[in-house]
Amino acid sequence: MEYLVTMTTHVPDGTPKQAVDEAVTREAARSRELASEGYLLRLWRPPLQPGEWRSLALFAADDDAQLEQTLASMPLRVWRTDQVTPLTHHQSDPGPGNGHDLRPEAAEFLTTFTIKVPADAPSQAVADAEAGEAARAHELADEGHLERLWVLPGQGHGLGLWRAYDHAEMQRIVDSLPLDPWMVTEITPLTSHPSDPAVAAWVSRGET
Repeated sequence: MEYLVTMTTHVPDGTPKQAVDEAVTREAARSRELASEGYLLRLWRPPLQPGEWRSLALFAADDDAQLEQTLASMPLRVWRTDQVTPLTHHQSDPGPGNGHDLRPEAAEFLTTFTIKVPADAPSQAVADAEAGEAARAHELADEGHLERLWVLPGQGHGLGLWRAYDHAEMQRIVDSLPLDPWMVTEITPLTSHPSDPAVAAWVSRGET
């Protein structure tokens, strides 16, 4: 299974800077180990307020218990709270790998979306929109815009990982989806995290 984990760190007042620096160093080393073992897949920074210390991570684990064991092994966990969201497979998920290869200079975005089809919507219109949505998702994946797509807990909820040059382009992509008139979408811009396994992989391939 895959999980999206929001990791928020609160260092207690009075903690020596040296202790924090050492924990950060050990956290980076442990992140590399977890990436090499296939548990840590991606790591990002979302928009942050001044003084806020928060990351978003994509983990893989056999089950909730294994994920908890993985998270507990990370040095910063002593100061951190983790919000875990289980992800399930979406039939239009292109799988990892193509977004950076096709659009290496583009930024990444997460979208959470909720589909609410009106009760009086004609069944044929719904079927046409759903078919068009699947076709559009494949087009966007082929263009390097859509990196991953998951189903979130709850009826009609989903999560997407995208590449676009800026927020305006990302909004245009969302607007182009056939189900957009029936969707409530939240766009979150992401910035690079130094411990992101994908960044390390791209550097090793000479792509950054």
